[in-house]
Amino acid sequence: MTLQVTPDPVLPEIIHIRPARHGDARGWFSEVYNEALFERAGIKARFVQDNQSLSEHAGTVRGLHFQAPPSAQAKLVRCLRGRIFDVAVDIRAGSPTFGHYTAFEIAAETGAQVYIPEGFAHGFCTLEPATEIAYKVSRYYDRQYDFGIAFDDPALGIVWPFAADQLTLSARDRIHPRLAEAPPHFTFAVGGA
Repeated sequence: MTLQVTPDPVLPEIIHIRPARHGDARGWFSEVYNEALFERAGIKARFVQDNQSLSEHAGTVRGLHFQAPPSAQAKLVRCLRGRIFDVAVDIRAGSPTFGHYTAFEIAAETGAQVYIPEGFAHGFCTLEPATEIAYKVSRYYDRQYDFGIAFDDPALGIVWPFAADQLTLSARDRIHPRLAEAPPHFTFAVGGA
């Protein structure tokens, strides 16, 4: 297995990953996760749970979600079908990039993945109907520590790919607090999250 690994240009703790695909007349094969190779690439999270979601409509927003300590999660996200506009927001109090976001496309056809460490809120918007994503997490789901930030927080300034009246969200995702109203669940530390 070989990996192309690139830090995000806006939030370098976010890592873009492209595993090699080996093709022939049948199609292609890709080893999408290998713990030893990911560790050598600097991704040391140990993943304990795999999640998968299907969004029927383009313009479906899920997020911005995170789990707080002691159940904070790192995520490894990939798209199985369709395309998503993926977003990560630095929510580590004291970080020089606190409240900054990065956004990028993840498409099933490329095999691209993204690693999002603890201390970042995550969300995405589907760009095609019937889009499926899968993501690994480093801690089990814990309802008590499951939180979110408003997807439309004006202080974040996220430019979603659809107009607000064209977006589909859960009732819960419509009422998350703005980042300035949320307690500081994470604190920035030099040399780590």
